[in-house]
Amino acid sequence: MKLLRPSVSLTLCLASFVSFSAAAEISGKIIIAKRLTKKQVTLPTYQFRGVSSKLPPDDSAPINEYSDMVVFLEGELPGAGSPIRAELIQRNQRFEPQLLVIPVGSTVSFPNADHIFHNVFSLSGAKQFDLGYYPEGRTRTIQFDEPGVVQVYCHLHPNMYAAVVVTPNPWYTRPAVDGSFALSRVPPGDYHLVVWHMHAGFFRREVHVETNNPTNVVVAIPERALERPR
Repeated sequence: MKLLRPSVSLTLCLASFVSFSAAAEISGKIIIAKRLTKKQVTLPTYQFRGVSSKLPPDDSAPINEYSDMVVFLEGELPGAGSPIRAELIQRNQRFEPQLLVIPVGSTVSFPNADHIFHNVFSLSGAKQFDLGYYPEGRTRTIQFDEPGVVQVYCHLHPNMYAAVVVTPNPWYTRPAVDGSFALSRVPPGDYHLVVWHMHAGFFRREVHVETNNPTNVVVAIPERALERPR
């Protein structure tokens, strides 16, 4: 009797099933010892074609540093995640949201909801673009095909800033208001846990994930805020 070899697709499905059946959870806490976000100074804006523009109000409310963070994994992980369609709206001379997190391959639309012109651009290594001038009611669309952090600005309004974090895989999340976070169904292996803050940059920790064994991580910012064991 001749035995048939399993097809490539069946082999991949079995490997994927085994990987996810042995997956575990990474849970953790981010501890911030000092304020990371500096008070922003609003620069004068250029009035395009005689249209008056109202400056956004100075936000003196307490800052939640965790709202400016994203947590994701780097390493040899299966799959890049399913691309999504998202929006980064220009409204009241600000980008909404100011921090957008998407998996690689996703598409972002930049609609203008202001009564003035905007010109959205980025010089980031992960994605460079210049959408040109366009008025209220119009939009431009960009596909983000490389992972990385893309800093987004407006040529006409220096106070406008946003960041698009393009993750290399579907294992990403935003921390809760208390700094806690969790990543589920992580295959066993060694990875880098990456915490990125809009104003403080990158913080990385090595993590080892074992089969069906939860992994707990504490990320202290700055590092000296948490005494390392001797």
